Amino acid sequence: MKTIKGPGIFLAQFAGDDAPFNSLDAIGTYMAGLGYKGVQIPSWDGRLFDLKRAAESQDYCDEVKGLLADKGLAITELSTHLQGQLVAVHPAYDAQFDAFAAPEVRGNPSARQAWAVEQMTLAAKASQRLGLTTHASFSGALAWPYIYPWPQRPAGLVEDAFDELARRWKPILDVFDEHGVDIGYEIHPGEDLHDGITFEMFLERVGNHPRANILYDPSHFVLQCLDYLQFIDIYHERIKCFHVKDAEFRPTGRSGVYGGYQGWVDRPGRFRSLGDGQVDFSQIFSKMAQYDFAGWAVLEWECALKHPEAGAAEGAPFIDRHIIRVTEKAFDDFAAGGADRELNRRLMGITD
Repeated sequence: MKTIKGPGIFLAQFAGDDAPFNSLDAIGTYMAGLGYKGVQIPSWDGRLFDLKRAAESQDYCDEVKGLLADKGLAITELSTHLQGQLVAVHPAYDAQFDAFAAPEVRGNPSARQAWAVEQMTLAAKASQRLGLTTHASFSGALAWPYIYPWPQRPAGLVEDAFDELARRWKPILDVFDEHGVDIGYEIHPGEDLHDGITFEMFLERVGNHPRANILYDPSHFVLQCLDYLQFIDIYHERIKCFHVKDAEFRPTGRSGVYGGYQGWVDRPGRFRSLGDGQVDFSQIFSKMAQYDFAGWAVLEWECALKHPEAGAAEGAPFIDRHIIRVTEKAFDDFAAGGADRELNRRLMGITD
């Protein structure tokens, strides 16, 4: 068995224009001081990281790794959540997602998609140069506006949407394969890959591609009323990344899963800082150890109530307490009798 690496932290929700959150050097010092051992880097944030330069320059990658190593930090994964989202955008979301793209391709969906694909290619190259074997991203969505079947969906709509999603992603997955890197798609509402069934639909269409894998985040399953522990039992071979994020779901007589268009504070389902929600992390970390998850436990802080700096400070010790140092021997080895085939035969009553 393998011991999970960590604690790590996703930097996207902390990056900003003010120190110490405005450079990789400063934010790295800050997070290391809280006890983190790894950082997941948002590749779109130029204040922290230059993706194009990383894809082209081994010297730059060595510099980034060295800067973090001097603080006792490793890179857990690069993230392309925003760029991955733009690989597949339903027209209903064009205006909202345009801001995720470079200014020169905004307002032009086809150019924006081409830019997103190029960004994913750069991420594969950069990950390899950084010595990483996993990558965090979103799938994007073409079918999401039709999640609830009213009015009745035209026959074949969902199938066609997933065919197209797979067509767009298969070449990207091939590039990641060439560079020895797995993509962990965050299974997330708003994405076409939002639960186990939809992941299976996609996986089948990309030919069970070895690089099409899962970023596991239990908070998104709590809000869907999905069994997040059984999910690990079913999909553990494909889980390559792990966001440690808490959530709670407290339905009322007035609102449930869909949230009544309310803001995050008032929704029955909302994200919380670690330990403030309903996720059973003891069981999750036990299953991760049971199934030999070899990756990082990475805090993604999102909370409707608590200040992010408080959430970050509490997150490192919380994860550290839950990481199981796996055993190298069975607890009853002291009573082992050794191998004796003749004794085994006698115990079973076999005499000839």
